[in-house]
Amino acid sequence: VFLGLGLPWMIAAIAWQVKGADAAWDAKYQTDPELSWLGSPGSRGVGFVVKAGSLAFSVSVFSSCAVLCLGLLAVRRRFCGGELGGAKTSKWLSAIVLMCLWLPSSRGCS
Repeated sequence: VFLGLGLPWMIAAIAWQVKGADAAWDAKYQTDPELSWLGSPGSRGVGFVVKAGSLAFSVSVFSSCAVLCLGLLAVRRRFCGGELGGAKTSKWLSAIVLMCLWLPSSRGCS
């Protein structure tokens, strides 16, 4: 779960810390009452903010991609003789499918 959710969030938190606040961040989060942990309104330091409502979406995207990945591994075990190896075509096809699962998972969770 850390690689699917925690790693993109950690990268985003570091990027925001390096980048610093901008006008759009200030307009959206400086006066938000739910963010008292960032400091008093108007003088808050920048931070990567994920509202509680978006967590359910991130978990559902990650979970659906994980189920599809496990399904691919089950299909490879049944038809290719194992999760790894096999014909070159099946290896490339599996790699492309897994990359296509990774893209929405990483975009949906960040």
